[in-house]
Amino acid sequence: MNRQIIECVPNFSEGRNMNVIKQITDEIEKVEGVKLLNVDPGAATNRTVVTFVGTPQAVSEAAFLAIKKASEVIDMRHHKGEHPRMGATDVCPFIPIANISMEETTQYARKLAERVGKELSIPIYCYESASFTPERKNLANCRAGEYEGLSKKISSPQWKPDFGPCQWNESIARSGATAIGARDFLIAINYNLNTTSVRRANAIAYDVREKGRKLRLGDPITGKVVLDNMGNEVWVPGTLKGCKAIGWFIEEYGIAQVSMNVTDISQTPVHLAFDEVTAKATVRGIRVTGSEIVGLIPKKVLIEAGNYYLTKQQRSCGISEEEIIKIAIKSMGLDDLKPFDPKEKVIEYLMEENGPKQLVNMTCAHFASETASESPAPGGGSISAYMGALGAALGTMVANLSSHKPGWDAQWEHFSNAAREGQAIMKELLFLVDEDTRAFNKIMDGFGLPKDTDAERAARTAAIEAATQYAIEVPLRTMQVAYRAFDLVEAMAKEGNPNSISDAGVGALSLRSAILGAGLNVQINASGLKDKAFVEKALREAKELCRLANEREAVVMKVVEGCLSAPTA
Repeated sequence: MNRQIIECVPNFSEGRNMNVIKQITDEIEKVEGVKLLNVDPGAATNRTVVTFVGTPQAVSEAAFLAIKKASEVIDMRHHKGEHPRMGATDVCPFIPIANISMEETTQYARKLAERVGKELSIPIYCYESASFTPERKNLANCRAGEYEGLSKKISSPQWKPDFGPCQWNESIARSGATAIGARDFLIAINYNLNTTSVRRANAIAYDVREKGRKLRLGDPITGKVVLDNMGNEVWVPGTLKGCKAIGWFIEEYGIAQVSMNVTDISQTPVHLAFDEVTAKATVRGIRVTGSEIVGLIPKKVLIEAGNYYLTKQQRSCGISEEEIIKIAIKSMGLDDLKPFDPKEKVIEYLMEENGPKQLVNMTCAHFASETASESPAPGGGSISAYMGALGAALGTMVANLSSHKPGWDAQWEHFSNAAREGQAIMKELLFLVDEDTRAFNKIMDGFGLPKDTDAERAARTAAIEAATQYAIEVPLRTMQVAYRAFDLVEAMAKEGNPNSISDAGVGALSLRSAILGAGLNVQINASGLKDKAFVEKALREAKELCRLANEREAVVMKVVEGCLSAPTA
């Protein structure tokens, strides 16, 4: 359900010849499952920064092909530029974006490093989280000496490449070396101030950035710098870990800003950085009017921020993703200087633009018309999943209404947690709406395979069998997930806002229909499967879930009907 996404930001040592750059980016774009987001060439640096995202396997393949092409079209013997560099592909970092850990991302980076070193004979240094030794964690150490010092560096015991050759030759002279790593996402965010003073913006930046400011005697600006016993300058660290910041004046807007790079969002989430900059500005008589995010961001950054501000307001976090993101945008003033469109700034949304069209993204009318058409999909399985999603949604609605009910403030968090659980169930069932149709299509694909030879017939039979088994597993999963929502609707019927008791009842009816409907799909698909042990187990579980759904619906409806029939004052 939750697709893993990583970002790759390779830097290529060519920023002037657009034909060369395009040859490299063409290699990236031809890989299915990858989306090229940005190509940023720099003439002075003679360097191009490319950004693309996708599934880990697809990104790894695209990165390999790009590195390969760069080694063919860029000759480092003739390269000159202002930016430090050591290879045609100078650096190639992987960044975890969605549903993937840094540890997993590191393994993909190391596998790519090994493949490039082995298949392309390019010396590879692994850096940041992918490094094998502490001294190689820092990219600057790996790149020290740059291309000009590479011939001696790779043959020294201390700086033998992690992968690839360690003896200078004609091929390496052309390609140079590459640093491949895994690192956290870097977020560039500027805080807008109601002042034109760069000095005051810098003062705020020094208050918060991890590096801090020099310790001085007397006046913090003009006082004598304090030295330690070794004669080194003493620094007073700032309040935010993993943050770099400076102050500057933006002519376009006529204001000063604190410009910040958040290099470790796990240590310092963007919303906490915003609050801290606001606090330090307030002490200095300055107001933060808003902020602007430069470049792209992972969705989780805005979701975490929205939930943070909702919690501070003691409001339910069990609302839609769109509403949560809207709260984040308004709370941090991301639309202060210009409109902020999540579809243009959030990596996951950009990925979805070129993805397959989904049933759940249709209008209700379109979905109904598509179901009513002569096409066999979407069918009962997708409709069952959607009914389950609606049942969970109704339980979630009652929880949200209860969380915001006047006089129930002491219980807001309890109902908020219930609503968040409902949102999670609803999202999983919405995924199953399309997954049921995909499962059906896999069976059709299996029947479409060739059957001219014995080998082809065997492969076709195996494909149909596997697809049919999956077409049983999906509606069975729909039943399991929908049944989980009964805890929510029953709790809301018993303790939720009494004005919404009928909504909890409709939710229970929807869940029962979803479970019984998905059970029919399990039965019809099971009739075509040869694995009788699997069929028996699936049918047994489906039958039990149907029995339990009938029981749970009866419990909820008894509560609902009792409340509705009670005399009113």
